[in-house]
Amino acid sequence: MNAPVFVSGTPFAAPQIRTDRDNEYDSFARVTRRLKAADVTGRGALASEAVHMNTQLWSALASDLVLPDNALPEALKAQLLSLALFSIRHGFRVAAGEGDLSPLIDINASIMAGLRGTGA
Repeated sequence: MNAPVFVSGTPFAAPQIRTDRDNEYDSFARVTRRLKAADVTGRGALASEAVHMNTQLWSALASDLVLPDNALPEALKAQLLSLALFSIRHGFRVAAGEGDLSPLIDINASIMAGLRGTGA
């Protein structure tokens, strides 16, 4: 829903309209910042937390993509579901010490670029 959010907190402030696309971008940006802040090898508590957050984000996205009322084109839904499955599986590999965070960061950055309309 595109409800106005008042920037200064007063009812007389100029409204800032937030779209679903803006919210999706912000979710990817938060998770991607966490991934970038962690050890790229995937070791340590920060990496574990970041991978977990990334898995939650992609799981929520995948759940939304399969809903009957999702209006995205079928081809785009299929591509995004493929990325979701890869990201989740790769996150498990990172947790097992068999991969690093780079592919997760790259995929999320590409999604963010697409959400902003700047390409991959």
